[in-house]
Amino acid sequence: MTDSMLINNENSVNGNVSIIPLGGLGEFGLNMMVYETQDDLIVIDTGFMLPNADMPGVDLIFPDIHYLIERKEKIRGILLTHGHEDHIGALAYVLRQLDVPVYGTQLTLAIASGRLREYGVLGKAQLNTIAPGDTVELGDFSAEFIHVTHSIPDSVAIALRTPIGIIVHTGDFKFDMTPVDGKLSDIQRLARLGSEGVLMLVSDSTNAERPGQTPSEKSIYDKIDHIFQRTEQKLFLCTFSSSLHRIQQFIDLANLHRRLIAVSGRSLLNNVRTASELGYLHVNSDYLIDARDASMFKPHEVMVLSTGSQGEPRSAMALMALDNHPFLKVEQGDTVVISARIIPGNEKAIGNVVNHLLRRGAKIYHERNADVHVSGHGSSEDLKLMLNLLQPKFFMPMHGEYQNLVRHAELAESVGIPSENITVAEDGELIHLTPETCEVFGREGRSGRVLVDGKPEIELEDIVLRDRIQLSEDGIVIPVIVLHSDTGDGSQQDSNQPSAISHQQEREIPAENLLSESRQPTTDNHSKTGLNAGEIEIISRGFVYMDQSEELIEAAKEITRSVIENLSDEQKHETEVVQDEVRGALRRFFSKQMQRTPIIFPVVMRI
Repeated sequence: MTDSMLINNENSVNGNVSIIPLGGLGEFGLNMMVYETQDDLIVIDTGFMLPNADMPGVDLIFPDIHYLIERKEKIRGILLTHGHEDHIGALAYVLRQLDVPVYGTQLTLAIASGRLREYGVLGKAQLNTIAPGDTVELGDFSAEFIHVTHSIPDSVAIALRTPIGIIVHTGDFKFDMTPVDGKLSDIQRLARLGSEGVLMLVSDSTNAERPGQTPSEKSIYDKIDHIFQRTEQKLFLCTFSSSLHRIQQFIDLANLHRRLIAVSGRSLLNNVRTASELGYLHVNSDYLIDARDASMFKPHEVMVLSTGSQGEPRSAMALMALDNHPFLKVEQGDTVVISARIIPGNEKAIGNVVNHLLRRGAKIYHERNADVHVSGHGSSEDLKLMLNLLQPKFFMPMHGEYQNLVRHAELAESVGIPSENITVAEDGELIHLTPETCEVFGREGRSGRVLVDGKPEIELEDIVLRDRIQLSEDGIVIPVIVLHSDTGDGSQQDSNQPSAISHQQEREIPAENLLSESRQPTTDNHSKTGLNAGEIEIISRGFVYMDQSEELIEAAKEITRSVIENLSDEQKHETEVVQDEVRGALRRFFSKQMQRTPIIFPVVMRI
């Protein structure tokens, strides 16, 4: 099926289950999967994604949920697999528009509640706590929650009993045989489902390209312990705020080495507090200190837990790297451990943080120079074990870039699933599953991404992002055009008079004045007089340095004047016509001369 093929799914779900990935297939993050029958619909996970460096001004990325809004009467619930932001981070955005029940484990809902409270939707949210082993009836779906090991406690896979068979959605998982909390994946339950007969498996592909089995979370304990032993000054440990198994090991080692613990970063503070209150983190309160008081103790007595493992510009670690943190400093001889996976796309941001920390004289450990991180996702042998336990008839990989999905499909074929029973899909595609077939049937026309600038209610249109990218690459040129009325008696302003807008003045024109001039009505009171080009000035910001580009600027002025002189009197009275003609001519000129296309914003003033 082609991307342009759009279908009405309402008439095509009778006797089958439709699966619609709204995010998480073709990228890391943004995880959201829809399962739908003729009468009922459920959603598994509502994740967000952080923007790349090529998305200026974008704070968050959410899945487009128009598909759900159009079918809101059918939605029976949102099911959450675990508490990582790439699986729950868009929940507040979704619940602002949909009033539907939410199901998740105790820790998952507790972490989600913080974001819901922040955005003012906690009061109306229908949060339902489940435990591994529970089953929830949701119309045509019966959802069973199965414990799996991951880098955060209370993670579950979900087995959906549907009118046509069992579908297992794994969520994020690995088979950790020595988990930090001692709770193993429920392999026996997975095997029993396999014996019962699984129609389809939809499984995490994050580490499909990594050979072998992912090591246990405990495998880094000795490596971090060694760093504790060698560190004589302050020790900074940076990780994801929801990597609670990792954080527990850091806390245990701080206790062992008699270091006080300071926590920096709002999300980390909230998660440590919440997990401690619920018993998922075990913290000796005698060792906790306020980060504001860290400087009161000797350097070798302090360990700082920090956010910012992905180089986020406003994170605690990024601020410390630039010496902009209000009360924490990284100094000569300190040690910084970045214990997290480098997510593709974040390499440059993380590299910048590392470079600044090195300039401050710190010793840096990260996953590329030390064994300080272990993944929470299963590698190829873990994935094959899941496939062999469940023995599904059909298989669809999820969670990862397209290369990860393809590699997971190859693994499935290697354990005996026929290639014709494997579906590699992407966001927005409609997969129709029957007891006999599984195929991509078309594409949902309103799927995609929602770019957020600030709060979830402030959505950024694609055209605004394109303008920002163009501004960052090519800058802006503002031709300021003064049109004089020709009274027929030659009484125009003397062309030898000083320009209406000098170079000094052009730097002082408020942006709002330029905008107000350009937005004047497109029709004027047409007089019997003509309009002629008077002063023309060119303002450049981020395109060329005007003092060294006089020849180019003068040529642009002459092109602008020529365009106006070739317009009819009627066209000159239409501000939008003047703007469009000037914009087109200058765009062609600059593209030819400079091989660059700045944003051109003509301003027309009339005298």
